[in-house]
Amino acid sequence: MQAQGMTLYVNGKIYTGSDIYENGQMLVDEDGKIIDISHEQLNSTNINVIDLRGKIVVPGFVDVHIHGGNGYEVMGGTEKDLDETSKFHASHGTTSFLPSTAAASNDDLIRVLKNCAASFENGVSGAELLGVHLEGPYINEKARGAMDIEQIRLPDLTEMERFIKASENTIRLVTLAPEIEGGLELVEYLNEQGVTVSIGHSYASYEEMKKAVEHGVRHTTHHFNGMRGLHHRDPGVAGTGLMLEELTLELIADGIHVHPAVVKFMYQAKGADKICAITDAVKSTGLLDGEYDDVQVMNGKIFLKEHPDTLAGSSLTMINGLHNVLQYTGLPLEKVLPSFTIVPAKKANVVNRKGSIERGKDADFLILDEDFNLVSTFVKGKKVYEKRCQPC
Repeated sequence: MQAQGMTLYVNGKIYTGSDIYENGQMLVDEDGKIIDISHEQLNSTNINVIDLRGKIVVPGFVDVHIHGGNGYEVMGGTEKDLDETSKFHASHGTTSFLPSTAAASNDDLIRVLKNCAASFENGVSGAELLGVHLEGPYINEKARGAMDIEQIRLPDLTEMERFIKASENTIRLVTLAPEIEGGLELVEYLNEQGVTVSIGHSYASYEEMKKAVEHGVRHTTHHFNGMRGLHHRDPGVAGTGLMLEELTLELIADGIHVHPAVVKFMYQAKGADKICAITDAVKSTGLLDGEYDDVQVMNGKIFLKEHPDTLAGSSLTMINGLHNVLQYTGLPLEKVLPSFTIVPAKKANVVNRKGSIERGKDADFLILDEDFNLVSTFVKGKKVYEKRCQPC
């Protein structure tokens, strides 16, 4: 006998992450878990049935690098900031995310981490909050980008312990520069805590990169940006990241942070299962062109007002990132999806319940039209966004 509250989605083209179900069916229980996916008719007795009318179903996007959006920011330090950020990104295809910090004082970071822990416990209205991405403050000032130079400092294990405690053990990802004094010791400590360590805002050499990987680094932050670039006599962070198979590379596929031709090259060199699509979205993402605090937004490009050559995050959303990668690479949807789903789920340590449409996993999925435009977003079986119908 079927339990009450179940929903059966029929007549959809379902991309599970490993298979494609033409005219597929998906059964979701009242707790927001996927019960079954099939090519064949599932039992629909006493079940709510939704006809997808041939629309596409894909796993929800996981974004491990979000600073804010729609006028709200993680460093704002309130639960409302996080809730509004989660709703905004859900409306653009993100079903779960890591709010990302920036280099700041100890007191400010403690305050933000405590707030993230509270939102993690209480839940948010849109995309699920999975934990925290601590970006900085232990970075190299030579590659600081838009980070506040006054708040950059050397690694401090005691301070990191306080950060982890303030977050109630919800820090999932840390961006640091392993070449600075104390960097490798911090990498080892974080690995012991089960935290994914990413090289970012780093000026490491090829040799320093290899050593960092030997100590457990497995990820790079917004690859090609905020790092020592590729030169034929000095591979730097950018070149070494492409070479070492242990590393997964974050990608901001907005055509601004990374040239479209280089995006295509990244997929040729690494493959989708070693690329982690992110937005690096900030407070002004989703807002009109103009000035916001210390940044200027112009034609989708966000840069520091006082330093126009310095990018300060992106205005990208995950659904637009998907469209861009498809266009830049010429790859089919199923070859690109891992970068937006299973890869970031692994980096956030939630692959047991996120990143693919599988029995027993959370019913985090998107419904797309034939042009891959977002129709609706579901988090744990609950619809958190639906595109408004345009007047006829």
